[in-house]
Parts: sequence; structure tokens; C-alpha cells
Amino acid sequence: MTAPSEEAAARIRKAVIELSADELTDPEAIGKVLPIGEVLGPAALAYVAADGFRPSASAELSVEELPAGHASLDALEQAAGPEDAGEAGLAEITSPAFVLRVDGQVVAAAGYRAWPSSTAHVSVLTSPDWRGKGLARATGSAAVRYALAQDLLPQWRARIPASRKAAIALGFSELGFQLSIQLV
Repeated sequence: MTAPSEEAAARIRKAVIELSADELTDPEAIGKVLPIGEVLGPAALAYVAADGFRPSASAELSVEELPAGHASLDALEQAAGPEDAGEAGLAEITSPAFVLRVDGQVVAAAGYRAWPSSTAHVSVLTSPDWRGKGLARATGSAAVRYALAQDLLPQWRARIPASRKAAIALGFSELGFQLSIQLV
């Protein structure tokens, strides 16, 4: 558990001391003991090391590399909508973006944000019209391969079942869950 200050940490510790591990990632259980505002999650946290990585074979040859922040990503984020775009976090990647295009339009993209302790927090987004076709696996695979080549440990945070399925297909193992809350 992390908190923005020692005071907030003490307040949270006192409030959640009686909660089980499962309840610590349940917004309803947390809301019963703390006044909360915005909630993000819960989401599964999964990791993969080089020896467990299973690269995607689908569409791998047509994945294109673009610089982070490339204008081509804007249309994808608009098509996905603010909630999905915010969840994916492509605007925050520090790696190149790995994209797939259809008729010149980016329909799927992935990259990662370098985090402390040599962690690569993977971001993946697929246009709603193109979901369910393995594009997240293809672009995610390229981003993970790049992260591993940089000696980073890829982390995949997944809230929705399709994202969890894509991560597992690439060899990720779920090791925990995350819930982010804003205290009011």
C-alpha cells in the first residue's frame, strides 16, 4: 500500500487493519471504512521474464515502430474514448509506440513507461472496432520484446478480462491485484 503522506498512510492503516487481503482490493469494502472519491481498479498485476515470454506470431511482421507521442496515436485514443485511453496510458509511454495500421489508420498500439526498479509498465490500446482480433497481443508482444531487450521487467496491469487474456497469452503471470483510491 502506498499513500501520498505519512498522515494519510497512518489514516489508511488504521482504517483497513481489520480487512482481509481480498477486501483490500474491493472498492465497496474500502468504501465502508474510508471516505473515498475516485477509484481505479481493481486490476490484476502480471509480470513476465525473458524465459517465460511467448511472443505473438499474429501480425508481428506488420507492427510499425513510432516515437512516443506520435500524432498517429491521437486518432486511436479518440476512437477508444477518454476512459479506455486513460486506462491504457499511451500518452505516458517513454518507449517507442508499436502500432498496427489498417488503411493508414492506427488501430492498435502498445508501449511502456519506464518505472523504478527496472520495470516497464506496458500500455496497450486497440480501437473498439478492431478488438478481439489479436491486435493487442501483436502490439503488446513488440513492446514486451523491446522492454526485455532493454533489461527491463515488463508489468501488465489489466482490469478487463480481454486484457488479462492477452497478457497471459504472452506468458505473463498474475502476481497480485491493485486498487487505487482517492481519499476525500
